[in-house]
Amino acid sequence: MSDVMRAGDEVRRARYAVAAVFAVHGAVTGSFATRVPWVQDHTSLGAGQLGFALAFTALGASCAMPLAGGITHRFGSRAALRGLLALWTLSLILPSIAPNLVTLCLAMFVYGASAGMADVAMNALGVEVERRLEKSIMSGLHGMWSAGALIGSAAGTLAAHLGTDARVHFALASAVLTVLGLVACSWVLDLQPAEDEEPPPRFALPPRSALLIGAVGFCAVFAEGASLDWSAVFLRDRLDSSAGLAAASTTGFMLTMAVARIAGDAVVNRFGAVRTVRAGGVLAVLGGLLIVLAGHPVVAMAGFALMGLGIAVVVPLCFAAAGHAGPNPSQAIAGVATITYTSGLIAPSLIGGVAQATSLMVSFVVVTALACGLAVFAGVLRTAERGGGEVSRRAAAVPDPRP
Repeated sequence: MSDVMRAGDEVRRARYAVAAVFAVHGAVTGSFATRVPWVQDHTSLGAGQLGFALAFTALGASCAMPLAGGITHRFGSRAALRGLLALWTLSLILPSIAPNLVTLCLAMFVYGASAGMADVAMNALGVEVERRLEKSIMSGLHGMWSAGALIGSAAGTLAAHLGTDARVHFALASAVLTVLGLVACSWVLDLQPAEDEEPPPRFALPPRSALLIGAVGFCAVFAEGASLDWSAVFLRDRLDSSAGLAAASTTGFMLTMAVARIAGDAVVNRFGAVRTVRAGGVLAVLGGLLIVLAGHPVVAMAGFALMGLGIAVVVPLCFAAAGHAGPNPSQAIAGVATITYTSGLIAPSLIGGVAQATSLMVSFVVVTALACGLAVFAGVLRTAERGGGEVSRRAAAVPDPRP
């Protein structure tokens, strides 16, 4: 077998492996999201307190993500991802054993920190695989994340319907996902730094190219975080739904996200990033209006599903654009991820604070207003889209010196 064929086989295996990693990462999030009402009841927290605790997830991620580049530089991409992903899957247990607000905040900080570092590492590997394949795959990879989240949320819906203690549910899910993650990491690309390559700084401001791209991701992640963390609570508290039906709203949201992301690469290749994001913004706004005006659980569930469909491909496009926009994909991705996770930091506390002062309906008016930003700011991806194509053409013309 020639070296070219072996390299091609390695990249294809790496694509499937990193897709599996995305699915495992998503399954942790889906597992947790459906049991947020259980965590709220277990810790006896109000809406404002719960929002405050959930904000520590994004705070932990924002603080820890700049460390991912240094960890990858020191240990190599495969070993770093293996360790960071295992830390993330095991951290799922922490929120279920927190008895009060203080311990829940600490648990969510660790949970978010491990999520953010694993997120940066796997997205950087995804961008590298995309570069070597010379075609768009990032939306599909994030589709696998959503598929994993869908599986996790479906299992969580069943556990909630059966009245299973979340401590038992999370312990079993954590064990299974840790094993699956370790197996998948065995086949990802093992990139090692060059001998003369300087280690990245531990903390660095996002590069300028990441700021405008991050603004688009900010709007999408705000809507995503609000829907993930509050959809079940919205149906239970505002529309008096059962625990199983409330959890199913999160599953519906995840379902549309997964379908749209898996199909997203073909859509983006045909219509371009800008038109895709603008159309998605319109769908997200329509979904937000359904949620706000809902008088029946089915209408609200349709709204959350439409919201998921509208925002699905935005974050993958932002990460792909950042990864292709400069010479250091990890740093650019970390910059965009920091901005988007800042949105995740603001969303839970703002939703909870507004709900405490007014109602959850008013909170989702805020979500709908920010979803309008997707259509308004989508044009910034036009430059990034051209830049990505230029980077891909340069990459195709230069042999890859790494293994």
